[in-house]
Amino acid sequence: MRRRKFIKVSGAAAGGFVLGFPLLKTYAQTGQSDLVLIRNGSPAQMIRKSIELLGGMSRFVNSGQTVVLKPNMSWDYGPEYATNTNPEAAAEVVKLCLEAGAKKVLSFDNSCQEARRCYISSGLEKAMSDAGASVRFIRDKLFEEVEIPGASKLKKWEFYVEALEADVLISMPVLKHHSLSKVSLGLKNMMGLIGGKRGMLHFSFGQKIADINRVLKPQLTIIDAVRILKRNGPSGGNLNDVEQKNTIIAGIDPVLVDAWGVKLFGLEPDKLGWLTHADRAGIGTMNTAENIPLEYSYI
Repeated sequence: MRRRKFIKVSGAAAGGFVLGFPLLKTYAQTGQSDLVLIRNGSPAQMIRKSIELLGGMSRFVNSGQTVVLKPNMSWDYGPEYATNTNPEAAAEVVKLCLEAGAKKVLSFDNSCQEARRCYISSGLEKAMSDAGASVRFIRDKLFEEVEIPGASKLKKWEFYVEALEADVLISMPVLKHHSLSKVSLGLKNMMGLIGGKRGMLHFSFGQKIADINRVLKPQLTIIDAVRILKRNGPSGGNLNDVEQKNTIIAGIDPVLVDAWGVKLFGLEPDKLGWLTHADRAGIGTMNTAENIPLEYSYI
C-alpha cells in the first residue's frame, strides 16, 4: 500500500481524521496544523472545526485587536448562487473573532454591482451584523495610494485604509469560476480592498495580483467551498452552474490555501499564472505535493 493511501486509511479509522504527511508530525507534536480541509458538516460546524484544528482563533486574534474580515460580497445574488461567501460561515468567523477578544470586526467589499443590493441579497450584511460585526460600505475618501516594494508590474496603487490599518486581516473567498483567472480565490479576493480603475489590472493580470498581495497580507485565509460556482463566473446567476461541495479549506499561507482550492476545483496550480507569480514573489508556496492538509470529515 502506498504511504499516502495508508495514512488516509489509518487516519479515517481514528475518528474522522485524515492526516497527510508532513502535517501528521506537526499536528501530533503541537495539536495544531497550518492547513486544514473540513468536509460534510454545516457551514458553522466546519468553520469551528477548521479554526480549532488550526489552533484556535486566539492564534490569530488577540484581545483588543481590530479585525477586517473580507468575504466576497460583490454580486446581487443570494447564497444559493455561490457568487458570494456563505453568510452562515462568515457569521461564524465573526463570532470566533469576538470570542477571542477582538475589539471589533469590520467587513466591507468594493462591490462589482451596487453595494446595497449586494450586501442585502448575499445575506452577508445581516448575518455578520447579527453576529456582531460592523458591515460598512466602501468610502472613496478612504483609499490611499501606496508604493508596492518589489513589485513586478504594479509599482503603486490605491488601497483601502481600514484594511491597511487593521491588526488582523482574514480573507474569506468563495470558490468559483472566473472568466479571466479560471478560478477566483483568496489572492484575487484582495481586489475588493483596492480602488482605482481595476479593469487596468486585467493586463499582466497574474503579476498584478501578486503585486497587490505584497501589500495585503492576510494572517488567515478561509475558502468557502460549501457551494462552488463551476461555470460562468465570477457573476454567475444560474443554479445549474452551482455544485454542492460542503468543504472548507483554511490556513496561514494564502498561496498554499489557494493552491488546494484550485485542486478542489479540478485544476492544477502550476497552470495558473496568478498563482505561479505569487509563488515566485515569495508570498507563499503552491507546493501541494509536500504540504498536504489535515483533513476532517463529519461523515
